[in-house]
Amino acid sequence: MLGLEYFSFVDLWSPLFLAVMLLLVAGYFVLIGPLAGWFPGSTSVPLWRRGLFVCGMIFLYLAQGGPLSLLGHLMFSFHMVSMALSYLVAVPLIMLGIPDFIWRAALRVNPLQRLSFLARPIVAALLFNGLFSLYHIPVVHDYVMLHFTIHRSYYAVLFLTSALMWWTLINPLPEHRMVDGLGKIGFIFLNMVLLTPACGLIIFADHPLYATYSDPDTWAQAMGYCVAGNPTALLQAFGGPTFFGIMSPKVDQQVGGIAMKFIQEFIFASMLAYVFYHWYKKENGQEDAEASMPSSELEGGRLTRV
Repeated sequence: MLGLEYFSFVDLWSPLFLAVMLLLVAGYFVLIGPLAGWFPGSTSVPLWRRGLFVCGMIFLYLAQGGPLSLLGHLMFSFHMVSMALSYLVAVPLIMLGIPDFIWRAALRVNPLQRLSFLARPIVAALLFNGLFSLYHIPVVHDYVMLHFTIHRSYYAVLFLTSALMWWTLINPLPEHRMVDGLGKIGFIFLNMVLLTPACGLIIFADHPLYATYSDPDTWAQAMGYCVAGNPTALLQAFGGPTFFGIMSPKVDQQVGGIAMKFIQEFIFASMLAYVFYHWYKKENGQEDAEASMPSSELEGGRLTRV
């Protein structure tokens, strides 16, 4: 299906990466289980939080090591879905799965305290969206895809900056919370706007932008980093990326831009509704509490007896 039958089990499932992910999941359960007593204020981690962490790791594995990762080298649309799952779905799920006592212990580490300015809402939003947009400038994207070490390093930086961006929205620690209520709503709108130019460039381009998905030689060289075998053999066997394409390179590119923007809009719109609901509920709850109190009990600049 979609050409995956031409590749080996190792190419499709990246066993080494899978082993690393399984070790990280095992380490998580050891930290929240037998070693939880090492953390001050540790409590039992509920099943739903454990489930979120595992789901986040599954999404990250599928996007960066499973068949979706390979498809992302064959078609640009799958590449964008992989990016969305990695940084807009997997990251917040993993972060929500980490209990408060581990966050507090991590934030006490001195180097992290010195870098805390990177988590400031505007800085974090500009960092993630700026690096994501920079990556999808055609000359940058093709260069990164053709240099394995830079490719992996760039993806790691995107993961970290995505976590900084999400920290503003899902930070569970009141003492480290920088914005709340309307501030979060504004932050969500900021992120929705910042990613729009990059998606617009991709969607409305009148020709294929990325040599990785349109030029056979560039494609074969990039594929050499994610599958076993000689790039020359890939060219002889398939002729180029169009062998696997169910759409033309231009349409595939447009579908990728639309998919990325749709997933981002859906996730942030859902987050916006959640934040607005709780902000509205909090504001009305406070007003109702004040309205229900006898006027004789409300003095000192709040309400007085009339």
